[in-house]
Amino acid sequence: MGIQRIESVTYGIGDVDECVRFFGDFGLFLLERTEEHAVFETLAGQTLHLDTMPGPLLPPPVEAGPTIREIVWGVDTPRELARLVAAAGPDRKVHESADGVFHTVDESGFGVGLTLARPKNADVTPRPANATGSVDRWNSALEPLTRAFPLRMCHVALNIVKEGREEAVAFYTERLGFRPTDIVEPMGVFMQAPGDDDQHTMLLCHRPDRAGINHIAYEVPGFDDVIEGGNHMIERGWREARKLGRHTVGSNVFRFVHAPCGGRVEYAADMDRVDDTYETRVHETTPPHHIWQLRSNRDQQDAPAN
Repeated sequence: MGIQRIESVTYGIGDVDECVRFFGDFGLFLLERTEEHAVFETLAGQTLHLDTMPGPLLPPPVEAGPTIREIVWGVDTPRELARLVAAAGPDRKVHESADGVFHTVDESGFGVGLTLARPKNADVTPRPANATGSVDRWNSALEPLTRAFPLRMCHVALNIVKEGREEAVAFYTERLGFRPTDIVEPMGVFMQAPGDDDQHTMLLCHRPDRAGINHIAYEVPGFDDVIEGGNHMIERGWREARKLGRHTVGSNVFRFVHAPCGGRVEYAADMDRVDDTYETRVHETTPPHHIWQLRSNRDQQDAPAN
């Protein structure tokens, strides 16, 4: 089948202590820590690498400051891995590292890796909910979660330069097998990996003149996890990047937090699942960012005066 999921992500960072504190608060599990780098893991076994000096197999950063340096994609079989390595490499160098990752670069300068997927079973059941005619919880009151523990990295969003966007998208669709699910002509392309059932595994966002990290989304079991995870991050001193809401494209509930490694991270829940019968939707204008977003009477009170 091909690419199944995000296998690992590497950021080039400046402050190890700050990034370790951030992702510990965010709910990832620390595997390794030195003065120069740290490695975290999701419940599904994906790894997040935070490195002050990323290795020589990675391309130069596409933007100044802390930012993403490489996304490694997990492939289902050795045969598919060999095929994708060959497809990625006719016109660019591909280097294999000792850990079985094949490293190259995409059209925008982001590092791209390919390796065998090594998933872990993240066996978490969403909290039962009650409604008249559909009761899932009897004789039991809910306890607060207090924080969130992400199941997996579910999608990555990258900013790419608008000029040359067709070639940037084609690298993923024609070489690596991604399928466009929603094409928003003024804004970007949502794509699904062949072994994934989320509405999108990757988003390439058009920007007039710059490339860089936009965000990485982490799936949590449900709505409460999005709320309480974001509340926990705010209580720990981190800055929310966007109010709680539900996206239009993908339909997932979201909450974003600014990350010291660059860009933002997202708690996400209840994304659309689509199969091969889902036809690519082409949007000539950009849909609203959200179906709904949290509002209160304070919004107008806190708005700056004209």
